Amino acid sequence: MTPDIDRSRPEPLADQLVAAIRRWIEARGPDAAAGAALPSIRRLAADAGVSRNTVIEAYDRLVADGRIVARPGAGFHVAAPPAPLPSAPPDAEGVGAVAGRIWRLYDDRPALLRLGGGRLPDDWHDTTELARAIRRVAREGGRALIDYGTPLGEPRLRQLVARRLERLSAPAGADRVMLTTGGSQALDVVVRALTRPGDAVLVEDPGYHNLFGLLRLQGVRMLAVPRRADGPDLAVLDDLVRAHRPRLFITNTVLHNPTGSTTSAKVAHRLLHLAAAHDLTIVEDDIYADFEDGVPAVRLAALDGLDRVVMVGSFSKPLSSALRVGYIAADPAVLRRFVDVKMLTSVASSRFAEQVVAVMIETGALRRQSEALCRRLALRRAALLPRMAAAGWEVFTRPAGGMFVWARHRDAADADDLVQAAEARGIGLVSGAVFRPDLASGPWLRINLAAAGDPVAQRFLDAPVS
Repeated sequence: MTPDIDRSRPEPLADQLVAAIRRWIEARGPDAAAGAALPSIRRLAADAGVSRNTVIEAYDRLVADGRIVARPGAGFHVAAPPAPLPSAPPDAEGVGAVAGRIWRLYDDRPALLRLGGGRLPDDWHDTTELARAIRRVAREGGRALIDYGTPLGEPRLRQLVARRLERLSAPAGADRVMLTTGGSQALDVVVRALTRPGDAVLVEDPGYHNLFGLLRLQGVRMLAVPRRADGPDLAVLDDLVRAHRPRLFITNTVLHNPTGSTTSAKVAHRLLHLAAAHDLTIVEDDIYADFEDGVPAVRLAALDGLDRVVMVGSFSKPLSSALRVGYIAADPAVLRRFVDVKMLTSVASSRFAEQVVAVMIETGALRRQSEALCRRLALRRAALLPRMAAAGWEVFTRPAGGMFVWARHRDAADADDLVQAAEARGIGLVSGAVFRPDLASGPWLRINLAAAGDPVAQRFLDAPVS
């Protein structure tokens, strides 16, 4: 491939290079070109007569667009068309109390090691590219610095989110995407729009603590569906649906919080069959998508085509907890209800933050940061799990990526005993009861893999019960 670059044309060189590579791929057809290796950055720069930075920018834009993929250590390759979906198998306490417990997860005492926390340590984040993206948006100025965004959110980022979902085989054009102020607001908007006080809603047990608080604020009845290593317990779910006719089922399918489990394709198919039979809407929480190792798992939104599934996602975890940008993807008719709620509750989300995230995606910064975090978490997981097993810990399942393990110790029947023992050593843990819809006590705890590498945390995990 020798791209035709014309320096007399007004288009930037990177734009010309992107267009030339696209033509090269399209001339061969997606099936024929899939997997083909692209020239190295150095070689393409020499062949095209441009700088290496120009080639890097072009390749990063094509990765963001889904045309090519970056393989660590193996360069850039033409992306394969979306894989066909697997065929379906045969049918075979109050708000205050919840908030008080959740506050422990956000204890900001500097000396406290957050072994049970929900975010990565500050020193795991390389903020260089984030700062560069912020400067770029600030330098370009315009309305992003002073004006409200549109209720749907920044069009540029909505299009990038749509492409992101397409890579997961979820058919989501920009008309199916609304941006939010993080994943929590996305869930809040969905709950407000689709439920009324007194409605029944299915939730996972254990599950996301903030969601339970939102549902209590809305005055709905929570019905607990036990979470297993391969996904929700469908026998229990079926019984609950028949008995209570719930409006929604809210599930965290991939890298479930707090257990780290991922819903299998078989369970996903059966779940959608049950939802169709009982006219049940499913809300799929996918905020940990950037921490998945290997081939992405099947999403409900992909199997369903965003018909009765509403997908919620976020960029806060891999980029910055302070950069609150999330999204909702849904059928356009349903999405309009979410837009109405968003306008009434917050008018719009941050246009500035949305443009920063768009730059991070377009330049490849989000991809590079996510890959680096996944590698680091995988190393931590590989070292930690055998050590925990030797010290008497049992884990719920071995996660296929992500930040957490859900564990209990053989000598502690009540996790509160471990929470107190940890606090005496300057370690912040919370009882697994926080992750239960009914706040029931038990032996389970969520362990943050990143924090578990600290020597203080390792000494505690080696001998938690004195």
